[in-house]
Amino acid sequence: MLTLLLIVSAFFAGVLNAVAGGGSFLTFPALIMAGVPPLNANATSTVAVSPGALASAYGYRRELGRIKEVSLPAFLGVSLIGGLLGALLLLWTPQRVFEAVIPWLLLFATVLFAFGPKVSAYIRRNFKVGHNTVLIVQFFIAIYGGYFGGGIGILILATLGVFGLTDLHAMNGLKALVSGCLNAVAVVAFAFGGAVYWNEALIMMAAAVAGGYAGAAVARHIPPPILRKFVIVVGVAMTVYFFVTKG
Repeated sequence: MLTLLLIVSAFFAGVLNAVAGGGSFLTFPALIMAGVPPLNANATSTVAVSPGALASAYGYRRELGRIKEVSLPAFLGVSLIGGLLGALLLLWTPQRVFEAVIPWLLLFATVLFAFGPKVSAYIRRNFKVGHNTVLIVQFFIAIYGGYFGGGIGILILATLGVFGLTDLHAMNGLKALVSGCLNAVAVVAFAFGGAVYWNEALIMMAAAVAGGYAGAAVARHIPPPILRKFVIVVGVAMTVYFFVTKG
């Protein structure tokens, strides 16, 4: 039964990430329910969903070639360094400390996922920043992404929008590429740090890839706003659960 839970959650996480984002809101609680400690569940969830982002980035390869406003090597460089630092920070965090902060991380990620698009639109209308500022902001976003990562796609899109990018497909491509690279470097750190439950991770990885392929078909039948509302409900439920049980 627990294996089925992991498969189903990972499959629909792949679907969500392909359509609306927020797949970690399904994989993380599923691993918790399967008895994986919170810190290890976070690391294992990252491993489980990592192939999907890079696959999406490959699908956007033409749009990525159109990006001229920001230096891709510099953007990826700061993202990789920040992601590695965030992953190492997670590994250095004692399990009991992570259990104490996870409700707040979930709350932040849920609020970000719920209101991020509106906040991003407001910021894009009223602020513009330079190239170096974007890289600095992205560095700290990457640290957060390596450590936890919930809602990171919204943060990346907001940063690119403030910088002045308007091609949404190119922005989504860069978001997918950065997220995939962040996950990849975090996976290496988590693997060497012994934080990954590999049996669960490999089962979920296969299901998440299948869900990612199915996401395109799902997108034609289920409006993304409905999926977003579902993710928000799950995020709220998990936030309340962790505040009650860990508070």
